[in-house]
Amino acid sequence: MSTSIKFKLSFMMFLEFFIWGAWFVTLGRFLPVNLNANDFEIANVFSTQSWGAIIAPFIIGMIADRFFNAERILAVLHLMGAVLMYLMYQATDISAFFPYVLAYMILFMPTLALVNSVSFRQMKNPEKEFSKIRIWGTIGWIIAGLSISFLFAWDSNEGVANGLLKNTFLMASLGSLVLGLFSFTLPKTPPTKIDSSEKPSFASIIGLDAIKLLKDRNFLVFFVSSILICIPLAFYYQNANNFLGEVGMENVTGFMTIGQISEALCLLLLPVFFTRFGFKNTILIGMLAWSIRYLLFAYGDAGSATYMLLIGIALHGICYDFFFVSGQIYTDSKAGVKYKSAAQGLITLATYGVGQLIGFWVAGYVGTLYGNIKATDIGMFWQNVWLVPAAIAFVVFILFLIFFKDEKVENKTENI
Repeated sequence: MSTSIKFKLSFMMFLEFFIWGAWFVTLGRFLPVNLNANDFEIANVFSTQSWGAIIAPFIIGMIADRFFNAERILAVLHLMGAVLMYLMYQATDISAFFPYVLAYMILFMPTLALVNSVSFRQMKNPEKEFSKIRIWGTIGWIIAGLSISFLFAWDSNEGVANGLLKNTFLMASLGSLVLGLFSFTLPKTPPTKIDSSEKPSFASIIGLDAIKLLKDRNFLVFFVSSILICIPLAFYYQNANNFLGEVGMENVTGFMTIGQISEALCLLLLPVFFTRFGFKNTILIGMLAWSIRYLLFAYGDAGSATYMLLIGIALHGICYDFFFVSGQIYTDSKAGVKYKSAAQGLITLATYGVGQLIGFWVAGYVGTLYGNIKATDIGMFWQNVWLVPAAIAFVVFILFLIFFKDEKVENKTENI
């Protein structure tokens, strides 16, 4: 891979996750403070991420695999996203905000699969090359979080009181505009050539070819595990920022970037773990880390046990990279040349779609279940909340350990 292509793919990843990190981390705090949203409305907004992941990936996967260049689709989606982000910035109530965030998520979630597809198509050895590109996405998320807390102070008590959190949407809009324009310069990623003698099935016409991968028992186990492990992941997205603030931590958004710094370091370690321990053991380490992290959250506090909270945040690198990035590489290896975009869309459906949708509902239910404790003992409330995802993650760990048969991951590459 040439230096020019490496730069373009790295900058693409940087902007992709800078955009996401610029507004999504503080969303749980923005909605009740700026838009006076109630718990039901907040849950609906968070679930738009999952609905976007469920509705869009197969359609985009079909188009990218069969009709249009993936980088051009990426450009159009981000340009449209820039407009929607600006409309979210201008929204003054939840009824105006919700349609924009729903439309945005339907457009944004497929781009997570598309940036992977554009990257993988340029690689001969994704197991070793992808982490060096993907790490720039993590850096983008870190820069967004540090800017919000320490450069602009939008999430400080004074900033929140003055309504400055809305500026995160403007920052994301500008980032989306830049990535939309830049995507036209990315390496050409054309549809895969298909033998004209092949008669397309109904599944291929609507882009569901990747479902065939579920006939492979190991991939089915991985697919189901991906759905289940995203239930505890949803607890983190929905509750972590609010939890850390309520137990007394200052500059929460900035400190939460410790998780992304950890993610960057773990991305560099990922090829070593792949080589030395194999795919299955790497995944299992990631699953176990989820359970440990939530136990630390359950029993930590912002006083003498602050270190437990910080370790829990820092475990994000192992939690995310060792499961999700490894899973992206595994999915790419299973898909073969024809259906790479559709396969990445499939795993996006399992994780950000079905898994997190269930997770947001479960997290909301658990919060309601223990809601009577919150008014009298905030520490006990959060302890009860975090023990639930800790238990779920450990159960998924045991199931994957038993049912997934270890196998060597080999990627099938294509000369462009």
